[in-house]
Amino acid sequence: MGKPLRNQGRNLTPRFTRSEIKEMEKLLDEQRGELVDESFCQKLTEKFNALGRDESRAIKVKQVQRWFQSRLRIQVMETTPSPVDSKETVVVLESSSDTLKDSDQKVPDILELEFEAKSSRDGAWYDVGTFLAHRVLSSGEPEVRVRFQGFGPEEDEWVHVKRAVRERSIPLESSECHKVEVGDLVLCFQENSDQATYYDAHVLEIQRKQHDIRGCRCLFLIRYDHDQTEERVHHARLCRRPSNRAHNVAEM
Repeated sequence: MGKPLRNQGRNLTPRFTRSEIKEMEKLLDEQRGELVDESFCQKLTEKFNALGRDESRAIKVKQVQRWFQSRLRIQVMETTPSPVDSKETVVVLESSSDTLKDSDQKVPDILELEFEAKSSRDGAWYDVGTFLAHRVLSSGEPEVRVRFQGFGPEEDEWVHVKRAVRERSIPLESSECHKVEVGDLVLCFQENSDQATYYDAHVLEIQRKQHDIRGCRCLFLIRYDHDQTEERVHHARLCRRPSNRAHNVAEM
């Protein structure tokens, strides 16, 4: 447990693209029981990797299996009624407010969205696999307990809803480099001798270059928010923010 374990677990884990997630969601609706079959996941993995992913960004069969297993568990939880003590605090999200408050209403369905959460252990952002629980502190601040995608229960964390949970960043495709501009907030894969994780960064400069058969050759000068270091990176290291806004759960 702790920082070394988390960094080793996350090191080179690629993210699913929006189109891949949409395809898996469609399959989830159509086939259900067959989705966790290893041969099914193997074929789907091969399909994803054949569509322009290089070796460093290749999806693994276990990632596909975990995605479907997580979604199937969520569906079971949604259809299984559980008694709630009338005195228990129930936290809900309201589209008309950016705050969480006590209510007896049911939490609205936001599972069509993907989320990421900021770990208090290393300050890096990780994909959320499941929201496990929620609470309101005595200060009135809302928190949720998350399980990070690809990690076990020993890595679960309570995180602040407004500051540390937001809509998932989107891996920057080769054809989308024009969507990134100087000053934008991006999520950048930082790799050094101690760690390899995703951190918030801002774009300082962009060297636009002619694309070739390999795709985008542009260089992005970014500055990491957590340590203020600067680095020139290619598009494969970047994830862009949806509409370049850091939406969090409380805004949904």
